[in-house]
Amino acid sequence: MVEPSLDIFVPYWGDPDYMKITVDSVLAQTDPRWFLTVVDDAYPDPTVENYVRKIDDPRITYVKKAANEGITESFRTSIQMARQDLVAVVGCDDILLPNYVETVLKAYRDNPEADIIQPGVQVIDAAGNPARTLVDTVKQRLLRPSAESPLLLSGETLATSLLHGDWLYWPSLTFKTSSVRTVDFRNEFRIIQDLALIIDMILQDRSLLVVPTVAFAYRRHTESASSLLLQDGSRFDGEREYFSLAATLTRSRGWRRAERAARLRLTSRLHALSLMPGLVKSRNFGAIRTMAKHGLGA
Repeated sequence: MVEPSLDIFVPYWGDPDYMKITVDSVLAQTDPRWFLTVVDDAYPDPTVENYVRKIDDPRITYVKKAANEGITESFRTSIQMARQDLVAVVGCDDILLPNYVETVLKAYRDNPEADIIQPGVQVIDAAGNPARTLVDTVKQRLLRPSAESPLLLSGETLATSLLHGDWLYWPSLTFKTSSVRTVDFRNEFRIIQDLALIIDMILQDRSLLVVPTVAFAYRRHTESASSLLLQDGSRFDGEREYFSLAATLTRSRGWRRAERAARLRLTSRLHALSLMPGLVKSRNFGAIRTMAKHGLGA
């Protein structure tokens, strides 16, 4: 039996210094069964391209697009280019801890029925220091299922849990390549497209394995696209539209608990309300109206 390997894709558009750290974290893996592809979305600065091309390792490929196409198309390109049994699409500012490949390959070996693997995640700030945020505290301590050993989830139970609150960290996920290719990203939900794709997979009866071993560092900082969209509340317009669709999709499967979770969208509403004091202080009245509309369930 041929041992599985992991395709690691890093769509790139951003800070060259962060990207170098991401590449270096792949090179530092304890398990050598990986292949790295950097998908450069036509970033104008050649620093990263020059850095990667100088690395003498046949497992590394650099692909530069002719024109900027955006993150969704870079995600699609990554999934389409995957050749190994497993694939991960990592953020260009995140860090794979040295045990990442070892952890996910062992998890897959022990649980070959798993379609998605969520390893343990530590959150870091822009400087790379451990970070504690309200969002991550809720995700990791209240929403994420507690497990001392790998836990396989699927069906309505998993969909309901994620629609109550998305406790996954998309850049840290490893997918079974053949499974993730059966769905596509929904262009209309740019910020919440990761949850949309996962729910579509769950609706196809795909399973997710929660692995407690911490193997990934997720960088949370204010420059991210999702953080910027929080400032004017526009992120929540897209979330509200998606949860309405999710309610329809889960209802069609007869998953009434999942449908109720999508219509309630509790943590999404609470998140909006938690931002209200700061918006009031900044006198951002347009965003206040948007947050109130979303948070109060209108």
